[in-house]
Amino acid sequence: HLPQTHAIVKLIRLLCDFAVEPIVLLTETNVPKAENLSYFGKRDEAHVIYNFPLPPLILHALIAGTAKHLAKWQRSMPPAPLGCAYLNFTASHDGIGMRPAEGLLSQDDQNAMIETVKRSGGLVSMRALPDGGQAPYELNTTYFDALSQTLDGSDDHHFDRFICSQTIVMSLEGIPAFYIHALLATPNDQDAVVHRGMNRAINRHRWDYSELRAKLDAPDSTHAKVMKALLDRLRLRKAQAAFHPNATQFTVHTGDDRILGLWRQSLDRRQSIFALHNVSSETVTVPVSVLNLIEDEDWVDLLVGEPIREDDIVLAPYQCRWISNSG
Repeated sequence: HLPQTHAIVKLIRLLCDFAVEPIVLLTETNVPKAENLSYFGKRDEAHVIYNFPLPPLILHALIAGTAKHLAKWQRSMPPAPLGCAYLNFTASHDGIGMRPAEGLLSQDDQNAMIETVKRSGGLVSMRALPDGGQAPYELNTTYFDALSQTLDGSDDHHFDRFICSQTIVMSLEGIPAFYIHALLATPNDQDAVVHRGMNRAINRHRWDYSELRAKLDAPDSTHAKVMKALLDRLRLRKAQAAFHPNATQFTVHTGDDRILGLWRQSLDRRQSIFALHNVSSETVTVPVSVLNLIEDEDWVDLLVGEPIREDDIVLAPYQCRWISNSG
């Protein structure tokens, strides 16, 4: 983060701006918030920066059944400068970094999350501390398997819990990004860890194409169901002006920590979407009164095509709702 480093990024950005081809400059800086945000510069450095706290915060919310920490962090995040954006993701070819969770999740919360991931077949990579000790650096697991159970153990909500995690990424201000193994619902590859001698191999499964094709062609396979669900939501998302990377976002206070609520408004202010996400295994009711639904407009849940008429909005375990005044 030296001035010289930022000078190099500015030089690369200048070359990008004058290139014939449209180029998006993305910086990957897995560091605390202030240092990460500094790579936007004055709209003269990166167009896009990785949103590194999201993977551990979303994972914790869904296995603990509370969006308290995720919402608190989200309320503290500034909007990206116009023409710039956050890259929102949960999974990558590396592990789920634990350093971005420092100061956002207590040590007890982190320990509980680590133990849950280990029960789901995941691994933990450590980093050396200056005093000679060690601390968790990253959780090595596929994101799909990381959500196979909660702090309370296994249940029947694995699929819905995972789809909820990826829907949160689609709802947030910025650009959603998806690791191929998240789209494919790839399980942990324990054999690869042994064969390659590295923890990160657990999340880098090498699919045989014909085997994968057969699984995706089988409608009842988990892989096909996950990919279809995510692609359907991405197509729907693409048509909504309120999900523009720079569209306004506010975190909605629903009065229930089991619900992550976001209000998105299009740049022309014509469309609003209230994105509600139940991160718990319980049915939750949200009073319509906590949302700013303009009285004379028709509101509909885009995800299920149902009009919103009741005084209360009910969300099943891990259900998401995109409540919009236009679709």
